[in-house]
Amino acid sequence: MAIDYSKKPEQGSGGVNLGKINLTKDAPTVSLSKGGAGQGVTRINLNWSRGEQKKGFLAKLTGAAGGVDLDLGCLFELADGSKGVIQALGNSFGALNTPPYIHLDGDDRTGSAQGGENMHINLERPELIKRVLIFAMIYEGAANWAAVDGVVTLTQPSGQEIEVRLDSPNNGARICAIAMLQSTPQGVTVQRLVEYVNGSQSDLDRQYDWGMKWQAGRK
Repeated sequence: MAIDYSKKPEQGSGGVNLGKINLTKDAPTVSLSKGGAGQGVTRINLNWSRGEQKKGFLAKLTGAAGGVDLDLGCLFELADGSKGVIQALGNSFGALNTPPYIHLDGDDRTGSAQGGENMHINLERPELIKRVLIFAMIYEGAANWAAVDGVVTLTQPSGQEIEVRLDSPNNGARICAIAMLQSTPQGVTVQRLVEYVNGSQSDLDRQYDWGMKWQAGRK
């Protein structure tokens, strides 16, 4: 079932609807706009349990005293065919107002930053972007997604939020493909994935047929 996000929402006091849309297995897709409509900048936030505050057994699950370094990133493909990755690994932070129109604002290595990690996608001209695969990767620490308890929130310029929880964990996998954002003549959509990938970004690439060449990198 798809949710049509372009329909006029019911408004509360003040005329602004800040209701949250939760993408689930039963309702995995939301439509952000009708074709060609400028959307401004959408913020994608990754927040997760603070690894440094975990004690005892839970700390062991998530990588001992150092906790877990969970990174937000994306694979992108633009309308002109150019492809790439936005991630802290390799300092590929992107750019908001020039290609690829996606920018990652930093790297929260412990989960202690109150605002988590944030990535911004400029959808003012959605026809310039073909697709964006949003993912999270456990860079350091034990691959235990249940203990990390991650959640990704997409916030539109209107203030409305779309939430995807990293549930149905596949412990041992390092990468979670969270959602696919696609721009079509009919509009911009976001589809919940929450699919776990054993391996690296190159394995994620192959699973979603991105077709890029990869080499080892580091922070």
